Amino acid sequence: MATIVLLIISNIFMTIAWYGHLKYRSSPLWIAIAVSWLIAFFEYCFQVPANRIGYGQFTGAQLKTIQEVITLIVFAVFSVVYLKEPLKWNYLVGFGFMVMAVFFVFKKF
Repeated sequence: MATIVLLIISNIFMTIAWYGHLKYRSSPLWIAIAVSWLIAFFEYCFQVPANRIGYGQFTGAQLKTIQEVITLIVFAVFSVVYLKEPLKWNYLVGFGFMVMAVFFVFKKF
């Protein structure tokens, strides 16, 4: 559970670092880059421990899959709440297909 919680926190920071500056397009690009790098530092402070703790309980591919699903969920919320973008049905279908990939990654064949 610690891995999942740390990955959620990490992805919140990552999403803010990667997309938070989009509402401030009038500020210079170098400021957006610098602020994003500062925020990304905190993302790494959670991502690296999450992967260290989770590796062994999960494979590398499973950790990456978990991270990607969390990223989709965090980004979907961020885009609706912060960017004020609608969550369209085709986005949900696309996200659903990605989530279905989890089945194949975690299924023991």
